[in-house]
Amino acid sequence: MNESDIAANNLQLRNKSALEVVQWGISQCKGNALVTTNFRPFEAVVLHLCTQVQPDLPVLWVDHGYNRPATYRYAQKLRDRLHLNLKIFSPEITAAHYDAIYGAIPTLENEAELKQFSSVMKLEPFQRGMKELAPAAWFTSLRKVQNEFRAGLDILSEDKANGSLKISPVFYWTDADMDAYLKQHDL
Repeated sequence: MNESDIAANNLQLRNKSALEVVQWGISQCKGNALVTTNFRPFEAVVLHLCTQVQPDLPVLWVDHGYNRPATYRYAQKLRDRLHLNLKIFSPEITAAHYDAIYGAIPTLENEAELKQFSSVMKLEPFQRGMKELAPAAWFTSLRKVQNEFRAGLDILSEDKANGSLKISPVFYWTDADMDAYLKQHDL
């Protein structure tokens, strides 16, 4: 899909429900899609939407080993409840190994160390997962309200790094919209 196709589809999808965006995306890639997650609470919205359309949709999760116990319990709860087809990718080194060599997770103030941490513990396993699973499209819970960079995107965007279409079905949703969906579906 070229840039003008993406722009035209974004205009059409803007007036569709999030579920309709997921249905459109699954049909466009003929089932060769996945959904990504980090298992933060709002992630349940997109996981629920996607599994309503394709119950066996692969779910790419980068488990870097630094999640809190509550995150692991929440991941297991959603895995069981939604019957997630979870595909877990971990870094090539463990959290304990990283800590021993580089120290604990860097703070936001140390940009160079934070970039290294993200590269080793998050980006490498994500890129490996995308290469191995090779989706034509992937769904994410990215939203316009999250930050200035994301505000400049749209529902559909080209993922040049992975050669796929990135689909954000809840792109225009507010935190209140996400909370309402979680409550409505008891997530």
